[in-house]
Amino acid sequence: MSAIRTNQLNILAAKNFLADVESVNNSYYTFIALTNPESLSPTWDSAPLSPKDSFDDENIVWDSIIALKKINVEDISLVVNKNTWESGRVYDMYRHNITRDNLSKPSNFTNLYYSNYYVVNQDYRVYICLNNGTSPEYPSGRPSLDEPLFTDLEPRSAGTSGDGYIWKYLYTIKPSQIIKFDSVNYIPVPKNWSTNSDVADVRNNASTSGQLKVVLITNRGLNVGTANQTYTNVPIKGDGSGAEATIVVNSESKVESITVTNGGSNYTFGTVDLTSLPNATVTPTFEVIIPPQGGHGYDIYRELGSTNIMIYSRIENDIENPDFITGNKFARIGIVQNPKEYDSNLNVTLDKASSVGALILKGDQSAPDAYQSASFTVNSIVTQTIGTGVTAAGRVVSYDPFTGVLKYWQDRSIAGFNTDGTKSNTSLYGYQLQRFTATPTGSGSLKINNGSVDLYIDSQFGTISNPGVSTVINNRTYYLGQKFISGVSNPEVKKYSGNIIYVSNIESNLRTKNQKEDIKIILQF
Repeated sequence: MSAIRTNQLNILAAKNFLADVESVNNSYYTFIALTNPESLSPTWDSAPLSPKDSFDDENIVWDSIIALKKINVEDISLVVNKNTWESGRVYDMYRHNITRDNLSKPSNFTNLYYSNYYVVNQDYRVYICLNNGTSPEYPSGRPSLDEPLFTDLEPRSAGTSGDGYIWKYLYTIKPSQIIKFDSVNYIPVPKNWSTNSDVADVRNNASTSGQLKVVLITNRGLNVGTANQTYTNVPIKGDGSGAEATIVVNSESKVESITVTNGGSNYTFGTVDLTSLPNATVTPTFEVIIPPQGGHGYDIYRELGSTNIMIYSRIENDIENPDFITGNKFARIGIVQNPKEYDSNLNVTLDKASSVGALILKGDQSAPDAYQSASFTVNSIVTQTIGTGVTAAGRVVSYDPFTGVLKYWQDRSIAGFNTDGTKSNTSLYGYQLQRFTATPTGSGSLKINNGSVDLYIDSQFGTISNPGVSTVINNRTYYLGQKFISGVSNPEVKKYSGNIIYVSNIESNLRTKNQKEDIKIILQF
């Protein structure tokens, strides 16, 4: 048996994924993760480890997630390969019959969508090339010399150089799309093409202006008709109807040009009917180019091969919701579908959400403000004795001396397990992962160890009925980003919930107070 996965299935998969993300029934999030990549590989920044894909690895990724950012409707777009117009470059042209038996010219691809048959110009207008100057003398096309700048609905040349190119205007990329979705390798396509009013003229022109646009000359013939004669209303036969062309015969009695004057309709194949021309010594030959279903501009996703999705996420500091930590780095990004709220089966809907635990700390009774001068080394281990012979431990994500908020994460290494799931020979804190608590038992204490000074969980901060979400210091309100009950905050998301659908290990990036990161993720279908 021989089978293929068609391009149209890939396009459909990309469109369906876009619709799934935009559905009000779903919540998709990007995330940043992994503050200690050097513990996994000393050469991480020069050669990040390749992610693995298993149920266990999904749990490991969850353990490392620091914070999540919601993907909203305006943060996702179908994108296509970026071909920026350059003078002197030979572009491919649209052809309906590119296969392994009929390669694109001049790029020699077996698939139309791999070739560079459309361009974006300096004004972010997108055009499809309907003719790249192909002729019997230039069977692979010619260099493009005139940049297309027009927004006319009908295809035409872009200038007066005579380069032979015919361009069809498709759409203009909006400034808001440029900011989020323009990149070195990709450009966005408009959303909801079939109903989008911004492109209605282009879409409607596809069905009203006639189907066929281009016929190529593959052999000019010899002693064709009468020299210097123009033959009009030459029929184009096939399974469609109504298409006609004008043929110009030059002084050498060869075909000089052929121009479609009536595009007709419903063609899937065609041939030029030369019965109206006198018999030639050598009959000229032509190739009728069949546009995509509906015509050029009818379905941009099918026409340009929209098999890629770009997701945009801006990570920036927010004084009212400081979920994205500063003073530490991250070395992993990804996407998770439908994570749940902590201790719930409801999808998270917050714009930003923290995936780490947090503690509100203070000094002892003699120096309650000692937290303001304290420091913790990021990625170091802090501990709390929560009972007789029982220790909770966590890895420091960040510490804010203004608010006394210590953020931490816990993974299997804290409980004596290796990243491959195997048990270590020794464990400093036992093999049961313990949680920090405001209600220690036995000889337990509220003291948090391994900071620069002795600090304690502020067990009076926040209650079940009135969780602490902010604190006031010197008449200034500091928002904490999480809800604290008795000085302890759980993550805002339930770990190991939803589906992690994308993971990328990257060079570590240190976050600072005034820093912003634009994350652009490409999903290829």
